[in-house]
Amino acid sequence: MQFDEKWDFVGRKEKNCGPDETRRGDCWDHVALDPESRLVVSLLVGKRTEDATHALVRDFHRRTGGRVMRLMTSDEYPVYASAIRDTYGHLVTPPRTGRPGRPRKAHRVIPPEVTYATVHKERENNRVVAVSTRVVFGAVVAVTAALLASAVSTAVNTCFVERHNGTDRNRCSRKVRKSYGFSKDWDTHRAATAFSYFSYNFCWPVRTLRHKGADGRWHQRTPAMAAGLTDRVWALSEWLTLPAVQCR
Repeated sequence: MQFDEKWDFVGRKEKNCGPDETRRGDCWDHVALDPESRLVVSLLVGKRTEDATHALVRDFHRRTGGRVMRLMTSDEYPVYASAIRDTYGHLVTPPRTGRPGRPRKAHRVIPPEVTYATVHKERENNRVVAVSTRVVFGAVVAVTAALLASAVSTAVNTCFVERHNGTDRNRCSRKVRKSYGFSKDWDTHRAATAFSYFSYNFCWPVRTLRHKGADGRWHQRTPAMAAGLTDRVWALSEWLTLPAVQCR
């Protein structure tokens, strides 16, 4: 699973906003994407804050039923480490020793099966000149085993979610760089972002996900099909009129 944030702005850029303009300026897409199926599992749109990152990881944990992923990766944004620790860790309360002094505080302990690694890019003159990785949680041998079991990666990376950032900018014209098509309203921007991301899951066949059937012909697949959530490409009209979550 790969985590990342994509920058955009609403109304005007952050440097031109006043202190009371909380619904203008920088607006980030916080994304959790499965690299094997290209499925966007979780999305949170808003300011780039610790609370937003924690909310993204919690939502991803909820949507995956609390299962531990083989490997989670992100850039070196340090909030992800604390968000993963708070979400996947177990609260441990040290027993009292009976000795004088203040008792030790309860703390979160990461299970050994949780593996998380980061990607660090070194830049010179706005160009990437070196890339290094670091294992934050889990053993190096566990990360190696996860990469061996992966169908798409042989090294720790965030290239799939970063590639999807480009796809989303192409699909949602208000996010195109250096244009006059940027969003003017905060709520409209969030709605357009959700429409772009989640219609991609069900209605957008991805070329690299196609497979050759028994008849020798190529069959298109969407991320939702690759993830086993559906068996066909949905039309936009069908997706918009049929709720994916049925309220009881």
